[in-house]
Amino acid sequence: MTRVAIIAAMPGELKPLVRGWPHSTRGNIRFWALRNEEEEWIAACAGAGLDAATRAFAGIEDGGPIDLVLSIGWAGALTAECKAGEAYNAAGVYDARTGERFNCDAGAGSQWLVTSPRVADEAEKRRLASTYKAALVDMEAAGIARLAAMRGIPFYCIKGVSDPLDAKLPDFNRFIDRSGQFQTSKFVLFALMRPWIWPALIQMGENSRKASQSIAERLHELLNE
Repeated sequence: MTRVAIIAAMPGELKPLVRGWPHSTRGNIRFWALRNEEEEWIAACAGAGLDAATRAFAGIEDGGPIDLVLSIGWAGALTAECKAGEAYNAAGVYDARTGERFNCDAGAGSQWLVTSPRVADEAEKRRLASTYKAALVDMEAAGIARLAAMRGIPFYCIKGVSDPLDAKLPDFNRFIDRSGQFQTSKFVLFALMRPWIWPALIQMGENSRKASQSIAERLHELLNE
């Protein structure tokens, strides 16, 4: 049986893909699985950042060897050409912490992604774009790419744009705890007291919803090939 691992950070990134799949939770990792006689698709999310992505990968691997792994989810755009709500197949991934470069397998797209240890604001996005000539930024893909390379597993990366290059958003880093969990209640209280940021947050929510749907569509296209 072919086991396909699909790793994201947040449940919302997976929602259109795993609708109707059996769901389970182990520790702080959430799993969804769909099986037939030939294939098993396992999706998991454990939070934002490299450590959380590593936990999600290990959680799937506990159930048996992985034959194909995909890093999916929301990303920030580093160029104006990457449109909010659209999903892109990455050609490869850079790790901003180490400078390592990981290629995606044959048939991947043309956009490069860089993985940062923090949510990137507009200034950091422009720095990353200049340094790595990348078009997208996330917080997890390089960790998954490294684990796949260590095991000789084919790796793909599909990311949907939740925030364009010039988005003016609050600093989300202060609401992500050490385990990579987003502290929703703390953020809601923060946002309620700052109505001037509501339009940007509403727009980001709509972008994220569209991006998740686009990710699911691209992933199905890739796996059907």
